[in-house]
Amino acid sequence: MKIAILGAAGRMGQNLLRCSTKIAGCEVVAAVDRGDHPLIGKPVAEWPDIVYTADWPIHAEAIIDFTFHAAVVGNLKNARANKQAVVLGTTGLSEDEKAFVQEAAKQIPIVQAANMSLGVNLLLELVKRAAQVLDPDYDIEITEAHHRLKKDAPSGTALMLAEAAAAGRAVALKDVACYGREGITGERPRGEIGIHAIRGGSIVGEHTVALIADEESVEITHKAYSREAFATGALRAALWLSGRAPGIYNMRHVLGFAE
Repeated sequence: MKIAILGAAGRMGQNLLRCSTKIAGCEVVAAVDRGDHPLIGKPVAEWPDIVYTADWPIHAEAIIDFTFHAAVVGNLKNARANKQAVVLGTTGLSEDEKAFVQEAAKQIPIVQAANMSLGVNLLLELVKRAAQVLDPDYDIEITEAHHRLKKDAPSGTALMLAEAAAAGRAVALKDVACYGREGITGERPRGEIGIHAIRGGSIVGEHTVALIADEESVEITHKAYSREAFATGALRAALWLSGRAPGIYNMRHVLGFAE
């Protein structure tokens, strides 16, 4: 499959380029980044027949987008105009940007996930099930840690975990979420889901969901040691999109256990 990588000069883009050579069926045909990046015009180490470019890759069949939320609408407009499938891993989208993703998916297939690793998507299933089994006497607290350069907080994965926990409890996350605490907050409400962010060093990504009762606690943790875990999942998602009908998909569909 002919794949173009947006944000190719960034951390995630570089991992995607490295991993693409290891996965059968992947052919990177464009490495795209902003026009003022120093790599523009230089050959891609893993794919020496192409150079970094700022031009839209009209010849690609699938686009992998790990850029910045403000670029998502423009990227999707281009993909829609060229009838290209999209793997969208960019996080921190505004409500308007999220709405545009839904609109674009009426015409092109999109896999959207804040985290594309196999382990994290298994974690989502475990958290949903744990929240179903353990009633609101078990307080749910989610903690995530990432490198100091991460621009959004909480992480998209932490929000996915919170949504999974809320779904397990059959409640809307907006009604029970607490994003950090400061000052005189009063007693913790029953059923609240706490979400907390840590930033420091070069942490790739760590997420822990704790279900805490008076008598015991249960903790479920995922640690990413390399961004290749996310890159491999994104490339698998791009291959999976071949021939798919327009719509919004997630990694549960890619991995074969979506409902």
